Amino acid sequence: MIESIHFTNFKALRDSKVELGRFTLLVGPNGSGKSTAMQALVAAREPDNFPHERIVTAGVTAPQRTSVRIAWGPPDHDRESETSWGSEGAQVKVHRGSEPWKNGKSFLQDKARRLTIYSLQAQRIAAAVPLKKDMQLAEDGYGLPGVLDRLRDQHPERFEALNEELARWIPEFDYVLFEVPATGQRAIALRTRVGGHSIAAADLSQGTLFALAILTLAYLPDPAPMICLEEPDHGMHPRLLRDVRDAIYRLAYPENFGEKRDPVQVIATTHSPYMLDLFRDHPEEIVIAQKTEDNVVFERLSDRADLDEILHDTHLGDAWYSGILGGVPAER
Repeated sequence: MIESIHFTNFKALRDSKVELGRFTLLVGPNGSGKSTAMQALVAAREPDNFPHERIVTAGVTAPQRTSVRIAWGPPDHDRESETSWGSEGAQVKVHRGSEPWKNGKSFLQDKARRLTIYSLQAQRIAAAVPLKKDMQLAEDGYGLPGVLDRLRDQHPERFEALNEELARWIPEFDYVLFEVPATGQRAIALRTRVGGHSIAAADLSQGTLFALAILTLAYLPDPAPMICLEEPDHGMHPRLLRDVRDAIYRLAYPENFGEKRDPVQVIATTHSPYMLDLFRDHPEEIVIAQKTEDNVVFERLSDRADLDEILHDTHLGDAWYSGILGGVPAER
């Protein structure tokens, strides 16, 4: 897992550091570096796909370099990786303790190869897909019918548990159905609790499709070791947000849900005070992104000495929305 990331001259992140836990919720205004921090992880893994001129902070010139430095946690707590870019191209260095490690590049690629940044799109979630072995959920949600089809066939107990949870989340429906729009293809539909009607995925609401995709991630037997979720609350009714939080916790804290697998490190972003409010009792999981004139500062909420005083008689979401915690758009 990753303990912290230090960004230097990476787009809006001129000199920024963010500390991460099993789950981290990034909160801040548009343009405050939340998505950029996620993109930097991909760039660190695939440096040759990110030309320096594309990622360097505006106004920064040679010989200043752009870098993403990652401090790894257990079981790799003695390792630190640095991916950097300059006029001569990209470089990857990994230290094991105080010594350079010659196998560092392959270590970084292996650690980050299954990192997935999800920015879900309803139309892509609903799309029919050709059946393929070991189909994965794409970053936009494409492939969900194939992933659910595999889950039903290979892990029927998980598929049944997912359906039970779906019926609790969205009581209008009680089961995931499969359709065959063409030979070798799968599509999904949901069965209505009343009347048993099949409602095609294309006719479902955006929030319902997002909920189904997030639920599916939570019930996979082998989720990616690190998942980033761009606004998992997007399109959701506020009453569903507690369930979304619990699905995220199922990924990050599997031992609390009877799961016998390694935890998934999850980073999520939000602009919702309702979502933020659900983490009032866990300020260590919340990071406020504050945009300054030429940089972004990431502050873990639990590090604020005045937090108890601020939250004495108000909701966390209200306190953030008011601007007292920072991480809101600048006043005009």
